[in-house]
Amino acid sequence: MLKYPVALERDDNTVQVISPDFPELNTFGMDREEAIARASDALEEAIAARIHDGLDIPFPSKGQDVAVLPTLTAVKVMLYRGMREQGVGKAELARRLGWHLPQVDRVLDVQHNSRMDQIDAAMGAIGRSLYVRDSIR
Repeated sequence: MLKYPVALERDDNTVQVISPDFPELNTFGMDREEAIARASDALEEAIAARIHDGLDIPFPSKGQDVAVLPTLTAVKVMLYRGMREQGVGKAELARRLGWHLPQVDRVLDVQHNSRMDQIDAAMGAIGRSLYVRDSIR
């Protein structure tokens, strides 16, 4: 799970949201709960834009109020970061997996509901693995 800090500020009848990690993120809600829910959606959009433009995705800084990414989006962020760290572009990932380029585009698209076996294969192609653990204990 990835949680990014957000700053909430009362603005007349709404609550404005900005992010120290994503300056392009700016949204609002009628109350705190709606503002944070919208911040999660806006955060996904900011990440999608950065992936599309080939830009870095920062690690979360610290903060009290946070926007939480859906699990699948968080995993796609990890894949994207791993690719960038290793200098593996989309074409190289497609070659390693024996996929067509549109398949790689979809596995990196935060709006696409990729299957976990596809994500596992892509992570394996860059020498990474996913581990799931129960955080209740």
